[in-house]
Amino acid sequence: MINIKEDEKLSVMNHSCAHLLAQAVKHLYPNAKFWVGPVIEEGFYYDIDLGDNVIKEEDLEKIEKEMKKIAKDGKRIVREEITKQEALEKFSDDPYKLDLINRMNEEDTVISCYTQGDFTDLCRGPHVETVKELKYFKLLKVSGAYWKGDSKNKMLQRIYGVCFETKEDLDSHLTLLEEAKQRDHRKLGKDLELFMSDDLVGRGLPMFLPNGYIIWQELENYIKAKERKLGYLHVMTPCVGNVELYKKSGHWDHYKENMFPVMEVDGEGFVLRPMNCPHHMMIYANKLHSYKDLPIRIGEIAHDFRYEASGAVKGIERARHFCQNDAHLFVTKEQIKSEFKNVVDLIFDVYKDFNITEYRCVLSLRDKEDKEKYHPDDQMWDKAENELREVLNELGIEYTEEIGEAAFYGPKLDVNVKPAVGNEYTLSTCQLDFCLPEKFDLKYIDRDGSKQTPVVLHRAILGSLDRFMAYILEETKGALPTWLSPVQAIAIPVSSEHQGEYAEEVTEILKENNIRVELDNRNEKLGYRLREAQTKKIPYTLILGDKEKESKTISYRKYSQTDTNTMKIDEFISFLKKEIINKKG
Repeated sequence: MINIKEDEKLSVMNHSCAHLLAQAVKHLYPNAKFWVGPVIEEGFYYDIDLGDNVIKEEDLEKIEKEMKKIAKDGKRIVREEITKQEALEKFSDDPYKLDLINRMNEEDTVISCYTQGDFTDLCRGPHVETVKELKYFKLLKVSGAYWKGDSKNKMLQRIYGVCFETKEDLDSHLTLLEEAKQRDHRKLGKDLELFMSDDLVGRGLPMFLPNGYIIWQELENYIKAKERKLGYLHVMTPCVGNVELYKKSGHWDHYKENMFPVMEVDGEGFVLRPMNCPHHMMIYANKLHSYKDLPIRIGEIAHDFRYEASGAVKGIERARHFCQNDAHLFVTKEQIKSEFKNVVDLIFDVYKDFNITEYRCVLSLRDKEDKEKYHPDDQMWDKAENELREVLNELGIEYTEEIGEAAFYGPKLDVNVKPAVGNEYTLSTCQLDFCLPEKFDLKYIDRDGSKQTPVVLHRAILGSLDRFMAYILEETKGALPTWLSPVQAIAIPVSSEHQGEYAEEVTEILKENNIRVELDNRNEKLGYRLREAQTKKIPYTLILGDKEKESKTISYRKYSQTDTNTMKIDEFISFLKKEIINKKG
């Protein structure tokens, strides 16, 4: 999907269309006041104070009609540069514009406004020459937005829209938006009854329903099995920690704005943990290690909590509670390259299983000028960044470098994906750390009997299970592979009266073979039940009639296919188990 903000011509058109929207709203709601109307990746929006009036989705068509009327009139858009005092007088009845003007530096700022017919708006521009150029637009939705993004301020109404040069481009974009809407994991989560949220529990605190938790458990079992084969040792650590733990690790100084507030209990301060590194450092420090013990790979599916602004919360993709597929590898300096290679191999092995082919590798480095965000040790940083760059080059991995994206304690490899809905984000990561082992005074006895400090690799393959699930749901439109699907098969008798008992028998046999199966024995028409099984995106629908009952067979239809195949029950079980084991289908 095109990024409108990065296309110069489309950016100008969309900004102009935001003004067209504001003018139409002013015609329909004369008391309307306007805050800002910027261009965004998806088009534009305008934040509006309508007083007691409330714009609903059904009102957008009326506003569009007025916009088209104004555009057809064809007024020119005229720029005017004015002084700060003139601007204050011109917009004296609009507190939102006055706020913008008063924050401008009178000496350095050129204040400009644009007029089109009976509407004038404060704006830097640029704009199209005439409103007649704005023919192909669509208002998409309306939502609430706090003035200046501050929940203490008044709630404004935000109207979103998009504008293109041609009808074909607009139609194509709207088709893509509808496709994205159908893929949105939040919609799929609701439709397939996977997870829910409720403000009474708390924003950003999703709850997994039975079907969703099955997917979550399958992902947990999948990645733990792979890790165990590679020598990982799994642990369980508490979701809270003494605030002194995070002061020692440095997270308190560098990360506290992303943490929940301190809880005072019996004279001690505790916080919900935002990450697991300090706990794992303490596990390593629990006993003295020899160089023969290394590498030590400590893994955990860990519950973490981070304070996300309410506007940034997005289903299970970005939440205030999530579970990381976390691990910390304690290695000697000589083991850095081989262990890093093993992590990279594991990442791409997992991606192969999930058919993830579109990704971008990023070497995330510190910003040397930022003395607050990063641990202040130039020698350590230069060493760590060069080590990681050298490993990536030796492995032949294509990557880009991004300044200012490192963790506060060290550089990292991020593997970013572009989901079907929304912006690019990091799915997997591997971070090189010389800092925390020093802070926690971690040691091992080397060959010569001296005490040495290990190096730590922080890594997450699935990232968080929650975000990974969101990604897979959107990539598959909720039609998950059989091994991951909450319900793998559904048994449907043609007639509950005549084949209902046989359907129950088949269901029990499948359950005994650890296949997740449901029985739809309702007194509904066969076509209705078949359509519902498709709506639920169940991989296999078993259709059981007199023929199947007499021959002790099943006839099955694969999701989204119309062909029907018939097999003996034991043959079908073998076929299905093979598909599940091989992670296919």
